[in-house]
Amino acid sequence: MIFDTILFDIEDNTAIITINRPDKLNALNTTVVEELRKAIKEIIKNPEIKSAIITGSGEKAFVAGADIAGFKNMDAVSAHELSRKGQALFDRIENSPKPIVAAVNGFALGGGCELAMACHFRLASSNAKFGQPEVNLGLIPGYGGTQRLTQLIGKGRALEMMLTGNMIDAVTAFNYGLVNHVVGSAELLLKAKSILSIINTKAPLAIAGCIEAAQLTYEGKKRLRKGS
Repeated sequence: MIFDTILFDIEDNTAIITINRPDKLNALNTTVVEELRKAIKEIIKNPEIKSAIITGSGEKAFVAGADIAGFKNMDAVSAHELSRKGQALFDRIENSPKPIVAAVNGFALGGGCELAMACHFRLASSNAKFGQPEVNLGLIPGYGGTQRLTQLIGKGRALEMMLTGNMIDAVTAFNYGLVNHVVGSAELLLKAKSILSIINTKAPLAIAGCIEAAQLTYEGKKRLRKGS
């Protein structure tokens, strides 16, 4: 598949999606969101693909948030529509029956952090930074970050990150349980591929069942918190 803002490759039954806007620190815009949607659809329907990795181009950024310049002229209706599309995309990633792993190679801020959290688990390079700085713009995380960050690292730590807008480094993210592994930049994709090469040998239905059960537990906890 050929796209304008992402690269899409398949290696040994694993799809590798690389968000490819290094001059913009791989920031999300409407084109990236739409092309990611198409790539995820292909991953889910293609029987040759058993798993996927999402990463960013270069060593500076995974995704350094939204491309603010592209949103300046949006009205309220357009902004709401973009938010809805982003939420639907991240829910699709989270509920994929095939494991999708984030290989975070630098800044994962705002929507970038939310994208990483929508993946089934995360690996980080030693120079990675995570943050939800939306409060600095008078906003809240718009793609499900308030829920996912709380689920992953706990209410207190999540609120501290969201309310201060401060970033955390890769080691802190590992200690918080936000990432599974921290490795050097050169080893990041190799580590992700190594883990998925093991997962790819397992029964697909069992893999899908584990993902579904884990997600049901997460959704159940959300319902309990709401009192339903």
